[in-house]
Amino acid sequence: MRALTVTLNAALDVTYRVAALVPGDTHRVSEVAVRAGGKGVNVARMLRTLGVPVLATGLVGGAAGAALREDLSRSGVPHAMFAIAGETRRTVTVVTGSGQATLFAEPGPVVTPEEWSGFLGHYSELVVNTDVVVLSGSLPQGLPDDAYATLVRSAPVPVVLDADGTALALGAAAGPAVITPNRGELAAASEVDDPLALGAAAALVSDGARGMTAHTADGVWAAAPPEVISGNPTGAGDAAVAALVAGWHLPWPERLAEAVALSAAAVRAPLAGDFDRAFYDQHRADVTPRPVPED
Repeated sequence: MRALTVTLNAALDVTYRVAALVPGDTHRVSEVAVRAGGKGVNVARMLRTLGVPVLATGLVGGAAGAALREDLSRSGVPHAMFAIAGETRRTVTVVTGSGQATLFAEPGPVVTPEEWSGFLGHYSELVVNTDVVVLSGSLPQGLPDDAYATLVRSAPVPVVLDADGTALALGAAAGPAVITPNRGELAAASEVDDPLALGAAAALVSDGARGMTAHTADGVWAAAPPEVISGNPTGAGDAAVAALVAGWHLPWPERLAEAVALSAAAVRAPLAGDFDRAFYDQHRADVTPRPVPED
């Protein structure tokens, strides 16, 4: 299984650790971490840890983009990023001593029509050498709302789409293999309760600490973490996507269990894109999917 992850609005992630976050106050940062980020980059990092061959691509530019590339190379994550003129955004996550995480996300660069056209050509060359594509995250300024729909239709292999808003609605209508919204994103994208009505073949819907539900043509299953997990939830959704890809050929109940377990293990890790391997190994067998009766 070879995977291609696409991060159109990549980011240089900065994580601050503080004792507590108090609006209007001065904070002493005890620890700083800077690394390549964006949802698809996080998925690629986890897939590499899981032993799945992966290539990360996306749009990057400026000094932050150069730092992102350098970090991927240092981390051993294969990448083929497409250069743009605009500056790659930064995201700042402030994590308190209690484990509460507050995220500040910059909007990202403005991508020109010429740059988007160039990336489409770049993407078409990469996608023929992969088995599954992951499209993750927000769209940078300048891209059309149907950017993900275009990438879904251009892929000759199954696609996992992790997006929200109009990008999710239009992308799902193009027929990806799986969409992975949370409850809020699903409600914003459709007035219909059935996520498969959006157009995807399957949907993995997250409900935070309450777990996830897999909606498929063969049935609906739900599963929850083995215990209440505290930590940094920033990369939990990306971990679920990585688990889906790593277990692509497993039956859906098993894929759901893998997604829930790896997502919980990611919350236990201090940085998005990592997961607590010991916690995952210990608790994977404790996640038991249950069938959900259809209405």
